[in-house]
Amino acid sequence: MYTEMKKSFFALVFSLPIATIGFAQVDTSKQTPESSELWDPVPRIVTPGTPPVNSAPVKAPSDAIVLFDGKDLSKWKDTKNGGSASWPVSDGAVTVKPKGGDIETRQTFDDYQLHIEFRTPAEVKGTSQGRGNSGIFMQGVYELQVLDNYDNETYRNGQVGSIYKQTMPLVNPCRKPGEWQVYDVIYTAPKFNKDSQMVIPPYITVILNGVLVQNHTAIQGTTPYIGQPEWHPHGKGPIRLQDHNNPTSFRNIWIREI
Repeated sequence: MYTEMKKSFFALVFSLPIATIGFAQVDTSKQTPESSELWDPVPRIVTPGTPPVNSAPVKAPSDAIVLFDGKDLSKWKDTKNGGSASWPVSDGAVTVKPKGGDIETRQTFDDYQLHIEFRTPAEVKGTSQGRGNSGIFMQGVYELQVLDNYDNETYRNGQVGSIYKQTMPLVNPCRKPGEWQVYDVIYTAPKFNKDSQMVIPPYITVILNGVLVQNHTAIQGTTPYIGQPEWHPHGKGPIRLQDHNNPTSFRNIWIREI
């Protein structure tokens, strides 16, 4: 009996790598946007505490690099052509210019603490991914989703606080449309060896409106709309803000290198 059990055990163990390899093979040509959408479980709604941020931006620490102080976009550039960022600045905020393209910081970063405040439009238009959609890309590669998810259902790994198309938020502490919201992010960059292989993934911790939504989450690779995450070796990268044709606003953006 013991001998037969041992044979069964080793047969199972040595069959696992083969099964794993088979499971990992995905025909990307047959993928659709829906292929990477997760709808369950539903992150529970948490009402965040009342912050002072709705009346005035939080002051940056003394050692922070202020990326946007509400006055101009001199520290930003057009992602596509490298020219001056063209998004409009008014009343201390910068607002997405629909069809104006993404913008990104001129300076690049590795590991950091990032603070950024955003506001989705007070006038609600659209549903699901069409409501206040934008994104904040770590190192210009990995997207932290910005979306109006106040009484607005969408796929869970595409709602506010998600690592887009990968990891859904722990909870949903979204404020009402037109109210300022706050992201505080701790991010550590991936590490690649001399053969361009990823040996340590990027990790991200995200607090949205004072509530933890990502807890030292390992980012699985790029965050495409269609398809699965991929790894592309890179060094330092910018903070990139996405133009998703919704007039979402940002203010008080600062970063601390760690």
